[in-house]
Amino acid sequence: MPRGNPALSKPLNVSADLEAVVGKGPMARGQVVKKLWEYIKKNGLQDSVNRRNINADDKLKIVFGGKGQVNMFEMTKLVSKHLS
Repeated sequence: MPRGNPALSKPLNVSADLEAVVGKGPMARGQVVKKLWEYIKKNGLQDSVNRRNINADDKLKIVFGGKGQVNMFEMTKLVSKHLS
């Protein structure tokens, strides 16, 4: 019996704004989140006081709908708007 959630492994199209952060699509939702975290850690965007918050740079601000800071859970919701 297959394990895991098939919805997480289904390749999805990535918007141009999100491609600027995670690279060319299509890619699975789990892969998008993994690449997004790689980008956040590489650029030091995780808030130093509250580690659950992400401070957006110019590229992420576009993906986050203009918000300068979001929490991890809100980030996932905002990113899914860029997947189809």
